[in-house]
Amino acid sequence: MITTIPLQLSGKNDNPYGYSDMDWAAQLDPAYAAARAEVRRLSVGEDSMLSVKVKEFVVMGVLASRGLQYGVEAHMRRAIDYGATKEELFDVIKAAAVPGGGVTYSVGIRALQALDQEGIFPPTSPPPASLRRQGKGTPSASPPPSSTRKRGTTAKR
Repeated sequence: MITTIPLQLSGKNDNPYGYSDMDWAAQLDPAYAAARAEVRRLSVGEDSMLSVKVKEFVVMGVLASRGLQYGVEAHMRRAIDYGATKEELFDVIKAAAVPGGGVTYSVGIRALQALDQEGIFPPTSPPPASLRRQGKGTPSASPPPSSTRKRGTTAKR
């Protein structure tokens, strides 16, 4: 009989994403699981130049581009644990969709929507209608005064 023993390398559970399949596999080969946990610590842990939140953003983009919604959700949760907001997560998905295409965007927004529907994020009030049309958080400057010049004519100097 195999017993479940959570791996500990740094005083924290080395499966921060909640992947039950990884816990199961760790029971089959604890030494291999420990080696993977060390690589994970070095890759997405706290001891490096980039913050954990930023590293999770990178991982989310890669997983979304591969169509792995469950992975995107798991890494979004960890990014949230390290201070990410819903707006930041959405920006990450939009940025990743440039090279990753429609699949990246679809998988990313489905993951974000699932977390939102779980109530992970605090409720927000919608921005005023004038800001929604601009797509920005701040109003733009007033447009320049209209010219009396008619279309198709040249300006006189």
